[in-house]
Amino acid sequence: MEQDSPRESPSQEGASLPGERPSSALGQSFSQVLHRLTSQESGRGKARSAVVQDLGALIEATECDQLFEGGGTSPRGMPEMLGQVAEALEKYAAPPKEQQGRGHGHSQVAEKAAAVGVLFLKLLGKIEAAQNSLLCPTWKIGLRHLAGPIYIFAVTHSLEQPWTSPRSHDVAGEVLSLLLRVTRCGSVAGFLHGENEDEKGRFTVIMELLKPDLNKESWKKNPATKHVFSWTLQQVTRPWLNEHLERVLPPSLLISDDYQTENKTLGVHCLHHIVLNVPAADLLQYNRAQVLYHALFNHLYTPEYNLIQAVLLCLLDLFPVLEKGLHWKGGAARPTTHCDEVLQLILTHMEPEHRLLLRRTYARNLPAFVKRLGILTVRHLKRLERVIIGYLEVYDGPEEEARLKILETLKLLMQYAWPRVSCRLVVLLKALLKLICDVAKDPNLTPEPVKNTLLEEATDCLILLDHCSQGQVKGLLVKILQSCEDSKVVNCIRKVQQVSEGASCDGT
Repeated sequence: MEQDSPRESPSQEGASLPGERPSSALGQSFSQVLHRLTSQESGRGKARSAVVQDLGALIEATECDQLFEGGGTSPRGMPEMLGQVAEALEKYAAPPKEQQGRGHGHSQVAEKAAAVGVLFLKLLGKIEAAQNSLLCPTWKIGLRHLAGPIYIFAVTHSLEQPWTSPRSHDVAGEVLSLLLRVTRCGSVAGFLHGENEDEKGRFTVIMELLKPDLNKESWKKNPATKHVFSWTLQQVTRPWLNEHLERVLPPSLLISDDYQTENKTLGVHCLHHIVLNVPAADLLQYNRAQVLYHALFNHLYTPEYNLIQAVLLCLLDLFPVLEKGLHWKGGAARPTTHCDEVLQLILTHMEPEHRLLLRRTYARNLPAFVKRLGILTVRHLKRLERVIIGYLEVYDGPEEEARLKILETLKLLMQYAWPRVSCRLVVLLKALLKLICDVAKDPNLTPEPVKNTLLEEATDCLILLDHCSQGQVKGLLVKILQSCEDSKVVNCIRKVQQVSEGASCDGT
């Protein structure tokens, strides 16, 4: 089971690879190692572990000038061979397909990763030694071929994932640190896009290496690929990401279009990063922004709070891009926008929603939509009123996040749409007073600081409501003040009454 003798000492014909191969004995040795790493027959038992051990001994016994020979004259010399070996090692240490990589399989991946990481440390150590020596000027060519596969390996095993162990995580972190040191980069971002304007980064090389594993048929075969892509993408920001848009947009859309919520959320995070770091003009070109919008909008029908949160944040940053060319010329009614469409759907989902996590997610983002629409929020006033009243009635847990955000939404609504508020005076006043009474009488469910914040926010809403109704709230509260015995409720009402009589809606 552990024998792979037919591959251990192959003839030159058995070890040959497509294309030109280094003619030196060292090149032949590396060629044999590469063949043993990539052949199907050596994929069982401990055969590949033995290959890794042999490779480690070979690297240790080889001097720098021999390790990188042929780089200056032969396009397929030792540097390219080392790059192929590094790619094979990275794939050898990669986690298996998701449904197969469970339990014991993960521990095996971590063991292999630790062993491969030690090999990469030796290779990078040779390069670092060559940098300090005048005897090996070809190390730059060797590093050019090694940097990409080593980076992918380091990121795969330095992220917190099921296939990593403390040992493999530490080794991968050392590999990444040493890689940055030998490439003379101060950060991963500098490594990817270049430390200065004259230096070409390695992001294109990394994406080319990831590309075969980022298509529709292959992207799930290696569960690490999506995480390496996502993490790498997050490191490249303005103004460098723009030139790579065609490389990063299709994989991001592909990952976000998966049936698994985890992958959808990861893909949406990638899309959000693209929206934030690519100029609007480039997103509008070829209708890319519309493609993004429709991909994101469809996710709003998935009742998963983490996904909804990611989608809403991305949409809020995409709206300015989509509406960049819209200009109201006056006369006719303003056309509805993408923000209107999304808010309408959110409110439709909010009304019957009973799951607390989703209620909090919707409520958390509602103020941003009101701010975005401003006075145009009046288009959604009836439904907003029902949502606000319904959410204020329901206890939301010790932190009361949903009710606090709904109060914030109500304050914004009264500021932007105050002429339409006075006709809703009684309904809103009843809802706010009920909330104040419920919070004041709450024995111990809510912490005191949260209670105080709720009461302060509700009181501010009453003051704004009084301004919008031209002082009608004060008159309606007089009788309550005379009959109410709860000190907290009385304090809230008195604060409303103490507001200057001269205040007007124009000052809100």
